[in-house]
Amino acid sequence: MRILIASLGLAFTLAAGTAQAQLAPFNDLGVTMGHWHLISKDLAANKKIFLGMGGQAVAGAETVTFPGVRINLNLGTETGAGGTVGSVVNHVGFIVNNVQEQVAKWKANGVAVLPGANGRLDQAYVETPDGVRIEVLEDKTQSVPVRNEHIHFRVTEGEIPKMQAWYAKTFGGKAGKTSTNAPIVDLPGVQLRFAKDDKAQLATRHRVLDHIGFDVKDHAAFVKKIEAEGIKLDEPPRKNATTGTTITYITDPWGTRIELVQRGPTS
Repeated sequence: MRILIASLGLAFTLAAGTAQAQLAPFNDLGVTMGHWHLISKDLAANKKIFLGMGGQAVAGAETVTFPGVRINLNLGTETGAGGTVGSVVNHVGFIVNNVQEQVAKWKANGVAVLPGANGRLDQAYVETPDGVRIEVLEDKTQSVPVRNEHIHFRVTEGEIPKMQAWYAKTFGGKAGKTSTNAPIVDLPGVQLRFAKDDKAQLATRHRVLDHIGFDVKDHAAFVKKIEAEGIKLDEPPRKNATTGTTITYITDPWGTRIELVQRGPTS
C-alpha cells in the first residue's frame, strides 16, 4: 500500500508569476520539488500526452504544469536517446483522485494508457513514444484530479541506504519506509523511492528524461551548503538577466543529473 507524502498533504501554494507551477511550500532547507526536464525528439507528441492528462500549457514556453511539478519539454537544441527504464530514474509518478475515471478521460484525449500490474484498478501506466514511463496511482481523498507524486530510482541493493541518506541530507528530506518496508525520502511535492536492481543503471544525462530539478529559496546559500558537504557543481551558477532565475547543476553519485533553480519573478 502506498504511503502518502507526509510533508505535502493536499496543500499546494501558487507561486508568483503566471508561468509558475503550483509548487509545494519550501522545507526548512529551502527546497521543494521543481521539474522534470525532457529532451525529446518528438516534443509535440509529448506535449499532447501531458495536456491530454490534464496539464496546463505555459504561454511562451514548451512547458506543461501539474500541481507539484513543471515538465519542461526541450533543452535548447539537445535531443535525448533512451527512455527511463534502464536509467537510474526508472520512472516518475502521478497520483489521481480516481484512476479509472481519469484513464477514461485521457483515452478520450488520445492518450495511450497501459493497465496496472496484476489487474490492479487503482494503478495504470503512461509511456511516451520515446520511453518516459509514468506510473499512475490513486488517492480518492485528494481535491485535485491529478498531481505529481513520486520519482522512482533503481540502484544495486547495497547502494539503496546510501542513496536514501544522500537525498535526505542534501535536500533536507525525511527518510522513512512505506507500509511494505520500501525505503523512501519525503520532500515537499514529491516522494523519492528506491528499489534494487541487479546492476548499476545508466546516468540520466542525454537520455529523454535528462534531469530532474529542485527549486531552492536561496540559491547562493544552498550552493554554499552543499559545497561544504563535498558536492561539486557541474557548472558555475548562472543568472538569466531577463527572468532573474539562477540555475546550476549537480549529479548525484549514481548518475542522476539535478538542476537547482531559484526562480525569478517572471519565470
